Amino acid sequence: MIGAAILQPVAVLLVWTMVMWVWMYATRIPAMQKAGIVPGDAAKPGHLEETLPPNVQWKAHNYNHLHEAPTVFYAAAIVLAIIGQGDGLNATLGWAYVTLRIVHSLVQATINKVPIRFGLFALSSLVLMALVLHAAIGVFH
Repeated sequence: MIGAAILQPVAVLLVWTMVMWVWMYATRIPAMQKAGIVPGDAAKPGHLEETLPPNVQWKAHNYNHLHEAPTVFYAAAIVLAIIGQGDGLNATLGWAYVTLRIVHSLVQATINKVPIRFGLFALSSLVLMALVLHAAIGVFH
């Protein structure tokens, strides 16, 4: 399929999001049990943030982040694939974006150093902007 190479990094980021889901619950459920939190307590605003250790919450925060800017990536990548421009430079940019997001996840879920996270987020955002620009140019050109 012409322009479909960009769908490979899309699939990898989708799989990575599910890896983060598993990691989040693999750490969160035991921490909730240890803290004596019952599922109904989780509905109270801020209760988990106040009760669970930060390093447990970092995985949940990252899982949520994977549903924010990456949604723009998915849309841009699909547009590029549909218009036949998902190969070459755009596929390379797609891999760069996914790599940066995975490294961002690992930093946030483990050491959570904000300056490092911000640098990775900023770089990934620049890559995403390039993909969005390419998609817009391709659609309107």
